Formats: sequence, C-alpha cells, structure tokens
Amino acid sequence: MNRKLAIIIGLQAFLIVILFWLLVFYGKDEFEAISEQTEEEIETINRVANKDGLTVVNISPAAQKQSDIFTAPLKASSHQASISTYGTVVNIDTLIELRNRYLTIKSEIDILKASFNHNKNELERFKTLNQDNKNVSDKVVASAAANAKADETRIAAAESNAKNIADSMRQLWGDTLAQHATNPKTSDLLQALISNKKVLIQTTLPFDAAEPQLNSSITIAPTAAPSHTMRADYISPAPLTNSTIQGKTYFYHAVTNELRTGMQVNAITATSSKKSSGVVIPNNAIVWYAGKPWVYQKTGNDGFRRKPIHTDIEVENGWFYQGDLKANNEVVVSGAQLLLSEEFKSQIMNENDD
Repeated sequence: MNRKLAIIIGLQAFLIVILFWLLVFYGKDEFEAISEQTEEEIETINRVANKDGLTVVNISPAAQKQSDIFTAPLKASSHQASISTYGTVVNIDTLIELRNRYLTIKSEIDILKASFNHNKNELERFKTLNQDNKNVSDKVVASAAANAKADETRIAAAESNAKNIADSMRQLWGDTLAQHATNPKTSDLLQALISNKKVLIQTTLPFDAAEPQLNSSITIAPTAAPSHTMRADYISPAPLTNSTIQGKTYFYHAVTNELRTGMQVNAITATSSKKSSGVVIPNNAIVWYAGKPWVYQKTGNDGFRRKPIHTDIEVENGWFYQGDLKANNEVVVSGAQLLLSEEFKSQIMNENDD
C-alpha cells in the first residue's frame, strides 16, 4: 500500500514539473511581448520643441528650481579696441644732466642780474655825481658803464645757453618732460623718476592708431613675465622714434621698483577713440559644444534657446559681445550644461524613433 502511494505521489510530481516547463516554454514569447508593450506605453517626456525653425528647451519653473537652473540679465557695456605693442624702460640720465646744467646756468643768470642791478645803480649814482661839478670823473662813469654792459652781455649769453639746453630737452624728451625738468621746483613726477619710485617707458604705436588722451593709461608687463601686469599712465608724445619698431612713440610712467632701465615690456593700448557698445557675457553662462561657445537665452517662463557667441574680447568676469543679445536679455548662468544634455538627449530619442 505504501509502495502504491509513493508511486502515485512520484507520478504527480513528475506531471507538475512537466506542466510547469510547458507553461514557461509556451508563455515566454507572450511575456516578452507584454513587456515590450509595457515599455512602449511608458511615456518619455520630450522637453525639446522646434519653434520658428529654432530649437527650444522647455523646462517648467518648478523643474528649473529643482534642477538649480538660474538666469541673470545681461549688463550693457562698452569696449575700446586695443592692440598689443612693445615698450622700453628709458634711461633718464640725459634728462637729469640737462636739467642740472640748465638750473646751474639759471642760477648764474640770477647772480649776473643781481650784479647788473648793482652796477646799473652805481652807474646812475656816478652820473649824478659827475654832473654835479664833476664830483666823479668821467673815467669812473665810463668804468661803471662798462661793468653794467658786461653784465648785460653775460646775462644774454647765459640766457641763450639756457634756452639752447631747454630746446635740447624738448627735442629729446618732449615739451611735457622739458617743462618738468626746467622747473626749479622738482615736480612729484620728476622726483619719483629720480628716486626710482617710478620708471619712464617709451612705447610705439602704429601710424594709424589714435592719439592717447590726457589721464589715459595702458597695461604693461615685462616680456619675460607677461602675466605680471601693471598700469602705466600717459605723459606725452616722445620726440624720438624706436630704432627697431617704426611708428609713433609716447612716454608713460609706472609706479614700480621691479622694472629696470633697458627692460622690454609688452603694452596693451587703445587703438581708437570710439567705443563699441555691447554686453558682457558672464563666464558661468558659457557652455562649450563642438569647440564653440554657446549660451542659453531665456525666451519665456519655461523656454530656453541655445545661441552661439564669440569670445574674442575678454573683459573682467566674462566676454564682451556684440550681436543679437542685448542688455537685460536673460541668459542661463547656472544649469546650462544640463540644458545642453536635455537638448541632445531629445535628438537621440528622435533618432531611435526613426
């Protein structure tokens, strides 16, 4: 009896296994078909649309906040075109030497003028005495007249010499520095140059470059350390040209104790008096794709459009841009890379649909 029961149980187990195998074998294709149908029924959100021939990424305000997508208005700016040129730290020994000679002669002139005034007064006194019953002889009067005349001659010669020195300074150093050098009271600029608190720099600009304006400045850096920039303020045109670079030359001064006489410097200076109007694209708004810079402009509450820009002119904290982006247009400053990923994810989805 127990043997028959065991056989029956064994047959039942065998049948169950066979039935389960058949269920799996014949139900596999139907299960896969149902799974594929279920996957197709799961809707993939497409956030990219084509509007007026332009691709627009649509992100709801709530999703923007959740994804840390933030925008900022562009600020208006202006830019003055500039060029890079070269300059040299100038030795001012000749200027100082001419100044010393000039001031020495001017001092001599002051002494001669004092002597002349004294001798002239003596001459007038002797003339009066001579006319008063010859209390002073004609010879004394003649001698006093000769002394006064000699003083006049020496004064004229000294003044001519001083003028020649001043002319030499103007020919070598220009009117402005010559005025500083011929002033008996040492100016702040000249004193700073003499004490090496400032250096004098001569730069060369192309012939078609705009003239530097008073109170303007340029950026300079030693050629050996181009990243070590400093400011140089305009002084005046320089009369002498550079022997190696043809162009218009100008003098600048810079507050530094790091530059030495004869050093070469790079100089960045304005080339035009006209300023171009545009906007500043912040660095954090730029996203790079295919080797080019782009920004996402906000076109509505939930729309963003990718636009190409150019990064030719770098300014503080960004890039100066002239184009169809205007002041107060909003661009994405946080989350631009996320929008780029969303845009191209849509393209991949569309390719799969094909």
